[in-house]
Amino acid sequence: MRRKISFAIAMIVMAVGSWAQSADPTVYAESFRKHATRVTEESFEAKLTPDDPTYRERVKDSAGNDRYELTITPQGPEGDNKITSWRVTLRDLEHTMYTNLLVADQQPSTDAKNTLWWLNPNPFVAVSIRARRIVKVDGFYVMMQVKDLHFTPLDSPYLDSMTVKFVFTNSDPRATR
Repeated sequence: MRRKISFAIAMIVMAVGSWAQSADPTVYAESFRKHATRVTEESFEAKLTPDDPTYRERVKDSAGNDRYELTITPQGPEGDNKITSWRVTLRDLEHTMYTNLLVADQQPSTDAKNTLWWLNPNPFVAVSIRARRIVKVDGFYVMMQVKDLHFTPLDSPYLDSMTVKFVFTNSDPRATR
């Protein structure tokens, strides 16, 4: 009997451990941009709410010059001020013809690797809202992960806050976890 209980406990621990590991998967993609530009490494959190729904951050290249602009904008039903998701864009301030460097392909696609920029809590999207998203752009990596989100009311599709952590690094963040 004691052996059965120990086995059952071991199975539960393994199941919980594997669930915890799979709860926040890592999704990796490479941008269509393949230059050698590197960045000044930094990390920051963006706290988004309906009262403060847009976020902008300048990202410096390795020489210390403003080179990229990260922007987060809210999305929701047309004609409504409710927020159902946020979209992240990264643009090169020197090559403004590219609207978002966080896409793998410049053609619209529902492929998970081409939608890492879309922070959408809908359970039917290609990338889980809690996934750690890593995009290699030029010679650096952008890692983003939703750390917190809240709906009002709780059972609605409308977000009243989201906190997203960003890391800009010149080394592959998949190697360190």
